[in-house]
Amino acid sequence: MTASAFIDRIAPIVVQLRLEGSPIFPSVRIAQAGLETGWNIPPWNNLGGYKVGNGKLTPYWRGKIVNKGTWEVYDGRRVDVTSAFRAYDSVEDFFLDQDLLFQIPRYDCVRLATTPEQQADMLQACGYATDPQYGEKLKRIIDIYDLKRYDLEAEVGITVIEGLRRQVEQLASENKQLQQRVEKLENRSRMPVPEWAKEAVDAAVKAGIVDTPDGGSYDFYRLLTVMRRKGLI
Repeated sequence: MTASAFIDRIAPIVVQLRLEGSPIFPSVRIAQAGLETGWNIPPWNNLGGYKVGNGKLTPYWRGKIVNKGTWEVYDGRRVDVTSAFRAYDSVEDFFLDQDLLFQIPRYDCVRLATTPEQQADMLQACGYATDPQYGEKLKRIIDIYDLKRYDLEAEVGITVIEGLRRQVEQLASENKQLQQRVEKLENRSRMPVPEWAKEAVDAAVKAGIVDTPDGGSYDFYRLLTVMRRKGLI
């Protein structure tokens, strides 16, 4: 798989995750996935070198494991090792599980990063990888493949979603106000006899114009009052 094809495959996923609240910039996520996999999606769908760790199951990692060769840097020296990595049913499951990892206090500075460059550096600072050049490599990949365009895409999407949310809230507020007005009008149409209309209502009942005095509307009682004053009842 070419780098371009790899990016085309995962970019929509990471942008959507950002829209849904992921703290990771799409550019950083794509760069990390490319760096960790060599721009190829492995059959086990782990795109970030996420090891088994404490082995605690999550909604997205169900206990599958792959043992594979990798390398670490200890005391400035590269050491080839074999490690157990989490295996996933899908790329989406991997990213969602990785977001759970980034919620622990160790990665506070990663979540709080305000730029892709800062976030790349914080991934290294928090010890996500032992490679001392990890942050620089991520930033270089971001530049080479112009990955910040996906950050912009997500940012525009977030702005649109926020605008729609405000519109929905405004419509909900207006709907509530309309309901209150309707209830008020309905109440006015079924109000008890007001004090100022009792004489007219009594006269209308005696005259057989109305059967019961209660449950009329404000306009109804006003009409009876006018008729009474004009001597019509």
